[in-house]
Amino acid sequence: MYCIETTHLSHQFAAGKNILDDINLRIPTGSIYGFLGPNGAGKTTTLRLILGLLKKQKGEIHLFGQSLSQNRVAILRKLGSLIETSSLYGHLTAAENLLLLQKIYQCPKTRIPEVLELVGLSDTAHKKVSQFSLGMKQRLSIAVALLNHPELLILDEPTNGLDPNGIIEMRELFKRLNQEQKTTILISSHLLAEIEKLVSHVGIIHKGQLLFEGTLEDLIHKQQESSCLSLMTSDNFRSIQLLQALQTSVQQQNDKLVLPLLPLEQIAQLNRHLVQNGIDVYHLAVEKNDLESIFMELVKN
Repeated sequence: MYCIETTHLSHQFAAGKNILDDINLRIPTGSIYGFLGPNGAGKTTTLRLILGLLKKQKGEIHLFGQSLSQNRVAILRKLGSLIETSSLYGHLTAAENLLLLQKIYQCPKTRIPEVLELVGLSDTAHKKVSQFSLGMKQRLSIAVALLNHPELLILDEPTNGLDPNGIIEMRELFKRLNQEQKTTILISSHLLAEIEKLVSHVGIIHKGQLLFEGTLEDLIHKQQESSCLSLMTSDNFRSIQLLQALQTSVQQQNDKLVLPLLPLEQIAQLNRHLVQNGIDVYHLAVEKNDLESIFMELVKN
């Protein structure tokens, strides 16, 4: 079952110009879904439409198997969100900000210290938000999103303003929520290396169009397909001749030779063949495209 499903979702801010063009998202229940794209790709617009913060123009949106347009209030009770930055009251403390929302959500007051502990703000619960750093405000915004025990979390750049240690802590928190409480998480981010460590599924959007959607394993398979073997030798010209004589495809890129990825036994044989023919091998390595490389390849046009 899909926790979020959009069908032919399109949106315009100016006549004749689609910000979103036929977006069909399929986000499985229980997944951590990374929603990736350059600035202006349509990520935040998509998230706002899913939350009902923008009026839908074309297409259908279903959450928890229900139509958003017909069941908006019931659906919103089951999710938490952080879109760009939360509206926090600077003259109130962190605990007081959460107390206001606790009354709206009608959840137990005991939930307030729980979420402050989750995001690492227990020691500053009674400090005014106006005195918070950007990272602390971001942590409090995530606490707000967690206040009502959501089944679904929708987070737009949730690690903005966090230091490296804070980013790691948030990653572990999201993993824990997903694994222990079965929370489905939709997260947009530009930190591709961090997303690669967190998500189970990925969607890549560019210029309002969904270029890729699938599991992280799908992307890893794509990564393996584009991996190669690189060599640096004492005589690249003669090395090319020797390798071609073995029916091995080889290209020269600057001072490096590039071959298709081969089985380990065959790599060892090629290396031995070159050395036995008087070639010194200075460098031999498998080069894999990471998520960032694959992302850049998809959105380069």
